[in-house]
Amino acid sequence: MRKFGLIGYPLTHSFSKKYFSAKFEREEIWDCQFDLYEIPQISDFEQVLVENPELEGMSVTIPYKQEVIAFLDELDPACEAIGAVNCIQIRNGRRKGFNTDYIGFKNSLQSWLGQNIPRALVLGTGGASKAVKVALKDLGVNFLSVSRNNGENQITYSSLASDPDFLKNYPLIINTTPLGTYPKTEEMPEVPISLLNDSNRVYDLVYNPSETTLMKACLEKGGQVKNGMDMLVLQAEAAWSIWNS
Repeated sequence: MRKFGLIGYPLTHSFSKKYFSAKFEREEIWDCQFDLYEIPQISDFEQVLVENPELEGMSVTIPYKQEVIAFLDELDPACEAIGAVNCIQIRNGRRKGFNTDYIGFKNSLQSWLGQNIPRALVLGTGGASKAVKVALKDLGVNFLSVSRNNGENQITYSSLASDPDFLKNYPLIINTTPLGTYPKTEEMPEVPISLLNDSNRVYDLVYNPSETTLMKACLEKGGQVKNGMDMLVLQAEAAWSIWNS
């Protein structure tokens, strides 16, 4: 039996297991299984591999997309530029890291907005944001990061509230944080929703619920929204290709 799996913490509502289990059944792939490995700390990753020597590939989710790099033998060149891993290929005991979030987000964004992608605000600075930023750079999209702290090409959430020009000049809002994910669906990033208008576009990487509080706020102002489901499907299929290459 070929084995694949997902590491992260917590894994209460995993997309990956449901997706791959359904894929294996739909495509009559009977010699594969996909399991969840919920690990409270990244050092437990080694034990997962020791106990499951058949593993050929792993997906990686919050909060280990950056921490897992220290446990790998090699990084795909594109993954090195991103600085975060969400897919691991295991061959002859060697572990190679990839980032399929990049592929999923880039293709999904282009499919949604075409070639005329407006300037963007990227909410969050975690592993997912790194893939998003590299994709935006490769697409030639100007963007600013938004976090609790100022930095290079980075503003704070309080700046958004104090200067309405940010949401006007950067109409595309990309949420890379987990805020709003089930079961805490009432949560959302600190975006001043009173300043949103019909020119704004919200791409929320959250997929459960299908319409987050941030997305609803944008829709109420006449804007357009997209959740992270397309990105998830595209990145999962990219991972499957890597594991079988």
